[in-house]
Amino acid sequence: MSSSHALRTPLCDLLGCPYPVIQTAMGWVAGSSLVAATTNAGGFGFLAGATIPAEEVETEILRVKDLTGDKPFGLNFHMFQPNANQLLDLAIEHKIRAISYGRGPDKKVIGRLRDAGIVCMPTVGALKHAQKAIEMGANAITVQGGEGGGHTGSVPSTVLIPQVVDAVKVPVIAAGGFYDGRGLLAALSYGAQGIAMGTRFLMTSDSGIPSATLDRYLQAKDAEKIQISYLVDGMPQRMIPNEYLQMLEKSSPFKRLRIAVQLALQWKAQTGMTTQQALAILWKGFREDPGSTAQNVMAANAPMLLQRSMTDGKPEEGVMSSGQVAALINQLDSCETVIQGIMRQAQDRHLAIQQYSGQAA
Repeated sequence: MSSSHALRTPLCDLLGCPYPVIQTAMGWVAGSSLVAATTNAGGFGFLAGATIPAEEVETEILRVKDLTGDKPFGLNFHMFQPNANQLLDLAIEHKIRAISYGRGPDKKVIGRLRDAGIVCMPTVGALKHAQKAIEMGANAITVQGGEGGGHTGSVPSTVLIPQVVDAVKVPVIAAGGFYDGRGLLAALSYGAQGIAMGTRFLMTSDSGIPSATLDRYLQAKDAEKIQISYLVDGMPQRMIPNEYLQMLEKSSPFKRLRIAVQLALQWKAQTGMTTQQALAILWKGFREDPGSTAQNVMAANAPMLLQRSMTDGKPEEGVMSSGQVAALINQLDSCETVIQGIMRQAQDRHLAIQQYSGQAA
């Protein structure tokens, strides 16, 4: 029996992909090339609409379609970005299979997407957020445990995933700490219908990330040192430590505020965000997480720090979001090699478990 048949789940039918392996929408990383490579390898890729310039979004969507022969893929966005409505319109116009997001869209927006046949698949890091997302209309949900990269919670995947699976009736995708076939089989055992990975796809030969940055990821051999920091935008983010984070740790609150304002202005100019929109984001961040002023300002400009590492190739001047699994990845394989390896290993482990069961009987 082939791995694609034995480990196929209802999620594969929902998303239209052979394998239950999802590539997450990492800012500045998940462009058309990576999404197409993931999709052509049998997985399901999400395009990072949150960091693609507004005038290039449709071109990127069309490029994925062209590179994949019009295979299904997804699009990620945030409701607070200036061109959110443009992304919604494009998703419907181009019949994007799935949309991923945070906690931004309301029931009306989600209803519009679902009426167009689009799978609404937010990412959450807590049971209460999963329940709220489903109440708002999500019909699948990605659950990220604390081992994951970027913004993450404190509950590990081994606790959070079964907790959510037991509490909801929609397909659950497991994220946070997954990188191989053993993880896929474990996630399916918990009751999830697939796995979602960011760091594993970032660390591929198809990601397009500058070699200077990828070298830093490959050098990260200690999972304990891929730690969570609150210094970037006031929210917990798991990152590989570097010179920039060390500088922030040593800086005074005033210096962090000055840096934050400078970067926020750059982000505002790059995205075409109006002053009113920028102030609205700042006020929203202040109400939801009343930390330091610097951290609230930085909530609007953290993407600039990622851009320095992921597109400019200057990891020492930016931040490097990463899951703890980066410490377990030793080489940059293609998406095809990664996905086939995951499926093959999951199938082998599945067969081994069956053999153990037979011997025990």
